[in-house]
Order: sequence, then structure tokens, then C-alpha cells
Amino acid sequence: MVESRRVTGDRLAVDLFLLAGLGSDELRDAHGAALRSAVDYAIAAEDAGFDGVWLAEHHFLTYGACPSAITLAAHVLGRTRRIMVGTAAAVLSARHPVALAEETAMLAAVAGTRFALGVGRGGPWVDLEVFGTGLARYQDGFPESLDLLLRWLSGAETVGADGDHHRFRPVRVVPRPVARPPVWVAATSAATATLAAERGLPVLLGMQASPEEHRAILDAARAAATPRAHARPGDGPGPDAGPGRDAAPGAALGVPGPAVAHLAYVADTVAEARARITATLPGRLARTAEYVRLDGSTGPGRDPHEYTQHLLDLHPVGDTALCIERLRHSAKVTGASRLLLAVEAAGSREDTLTCIHRLATEVLPALRRG
Repeated sequence: MVESRRVTGDRLAVDLFLLAGLGSDELRDAHGAALRSAVDYAIAAEDAGFDGVWLAEHHFLTYGACPSAITLAAHVLGRTRRIMVGTAAAVLSARHPVALAEETAMLAAVAGTRFALGVGRGGPWVDLEVFGTGLARYQDGFPESLDLLLRWLSGAETVGADGDHHRFRPVRVVPRPVARPPVWVAATSAATATLAAERGLPVLLGMQASPEEHRAILDAARAAATPRAHARPGDGPGPDAGPGRDAAPGAALGVPGPAVAHLAYVADTVAEARARITATLPGRLARTAEYVRLDGSTGPGRDPHEYTQHLLDLHPVGDTALCIERLRHSAKVTGASRLLLAVEAAGSREDTLTCIHRLATEVLPALRRG
């Protein structure tokens, strides 16, 4: 593990991670209700003192009702005044990178540094068929798409492309960014983390792995990455490591440490918290079976009850002391600059709002003290 270092003035950011997931299909407008609740949670997060919110994106399944994270982010930016709003993550394999870059540049122009674009490779889902991007874009087109998106956001006056997946004559960039908006890359493998590190980009890490597993990915990326000429150390929202936390890959380039997602729920006792999530989360996870692969099979095939227990063993689900301990451990091991707390597993809208308030009053102050 690399040596810890302290960065003056840095503070660990704590955000919400919102799926806009459905608890039930019984309501006539269940999908709309899930989206409106997500907006309410974002507003509650700002009022409670969180630093930001990140919005997930899914297509054609009710695990998450938001098919365009950047569209929902635009609405949340308009309903809030202080917090950072990010996408976690816009599925780049199913989008044209120029279209996504134009939307990003527009939000950056009106919202400034409050907006952060997180992009992900996605999966071999039917999305690629519906949107016409094809399997090849998923299999080997992600680096080319990411580079094109970054060129569009670089401040260049015109951009053209002559790659395997994108070819067009130079066109004018409008609106042209004054400075590149923050761009993050969702990574579940060392290969993707390496790709991000080579471009001077921070990574978003999911909930499926332990801090030590995340650290192994980050260390492998550090060892494999070769900095590229167009990586710009000055881009991004801040330094990579905070007080008492270990530096992450990209430290030498001034790249922020990773943003690490966590399932989060605080109750009076550990047993009460685990019982609550055990009762509510498996039904939500079962909705991931709605994924349809291009070959027609469904996935991902994990048993929702077993996976729930796996998540309970990893994440801050418990009393106040356990939540603080696990989040501190994650930040220290990974060198995180941001922690993303997924709170919708609390169940009902009222329970989720209560969870947001308790996390803000009982957990955030201790995390910010270091």
C-alpha cells in the first residue's frame, strides 16, 4: 500500500447515490413516483448537508426508472443551489459521445462546476440493439468513444473523428467549454481503471466489492497506466487524497481519488438495520433479472437474498458506530475523495427520508472530523 499523505484544505465529500428504483409496481404511476422521489431525496440531501448526489442510468428495467441520468441531473440542478450533481453513470456504449458531450457542455455552461459527468461502458444488453450502437461499441469501442467525448470537452473550436466507430468531418463545438467539466469513469476492473488513469480521469467504484478489492484494482491500474499526452492534471474537482487517507492512483497527476459507492442504512442497533434491509432489498435486487442480453438470455443471475447478505457484510448498514467505522475504513483503504451512499433500500419514501436525515446528523459529522 502506498504511503498516506495529507492534503491541506481537502475534505472527504459525502454524497447520495440514487437509483430511482421501484419498491412496488402497484401504483398507477409507479415509475413517475420513483423519479419524483429521487428528486425529493436530492433536495433533502442538500438541506441535510450532503455534498452531492449521483444519479444512476438504466434502460428497459424497473431496477432503476431513470433512462437518462443527464436529463434527471439537469432537473435536480435546477431544484438545488449548492450540491454537486453527477451521473453514475451515463452508458457511453449506448450513446453517441458527441451528443453526450454537447449536453455536458451545456450543463457546464449554466451550472458551472456543480455538474460532473460519470460515464460507464455498460454491458452486452439489448440497449445496444435498440439504440443501434451494436456489440462492437461495447466490446472494443469504449476507449475511442471516451477519447472523442474528451476532445469535444477540451475547449477545441472544432472536432472531427476518423476512428473505427466514429467518423465525421470537423464540426464546430457549440457551446464550447471554457474548461473541461469533471469527467469520471465507472470501473469494475483494473483494465477500465487503467484506461481512466491513462487519461487523467478519476473513477467511480461500485458496491459489489470490498475496499481491499477496490484497492487491488486501483493499485493494478497505477502499475499498468502509462500517462497520455492529453491527460491534463488541472482538470477535475480537486486533489486525490484527504486527511488520514491513502493516496490513490493518479496522485502524481493531481487526479481526485475514487468515488466509492456504499449501501447505507443507520438504525438504533445493527440487528435492526440488517433486518430492515434484509426485508426490503432482495425484492429490489430481483428486478435486475429484467436485464436482457443481446443473445436473448437474462441476467445477471445472482440470488437476491445471498447478494443482500454479501452487501450487508461489506457496507455501512448498522448502528451509528458501525456506519462510521466502515465508511472511514473504505475511505482510508481506497484513498476515496467521495463516498456515495445508496439509501433507497430503506424501503418507503418516508423511511428513506428518515435515513438521509439520520446519516446527515449522526454519521457525516464524524466522517468530516477525519
